[in-house]
Amino acid sequence: MSVKARVVTADFRESTSTGSSVGRELLNYGHTIGHAIERREHFGWRHGDAISVGMVYAAELARLAGRLDHETAVRHRAVLSGVGLPTTYAADAFDDLLHTMALDKKARGSTLRFVILNGLASAEILAAPEEDLLRAAYAAVAR
Repeated sequence: MSVKARVVTADFRESTSTGSSVGRELLNYGHTIGHAIERREHFGWRHGDAISVGMVYAAELARLAGRLDHETAVRHRAVLSGVGLPTTYAADAFDDLLHTMALDKKARGSTLRFVILNGLASAEILAAPEEDLLRAAYAAVAR
């Protein structure tokens, strides 16, 4: 909790995140699609389960965007599945999730924004990724 408190105190209104400078939004890693999964499941999924899938998705998105190496993206799935968390979601859900992600608090108007990694413990904001990139990343979590 001390890490979260320090991050929130430094960026109380989530106003400092741009590009490779990530403030409080760092705490939202995996949440953009994770929250969309929760909504699609009518909140029947546990928050941590949805965010686990979201973190795998964010890692794949970063990898496909050329920001994260393959090994670190694969490591996400291994670590999360190793502790019993889900890393996949319904293959036919992407269109529903994309619509819901547009409502996410990290979106700026119609611009989707994702907290992604560009290395271990190094985050950045990926704004307005192309839909083809979003779909390709989803293929990595689709089951």
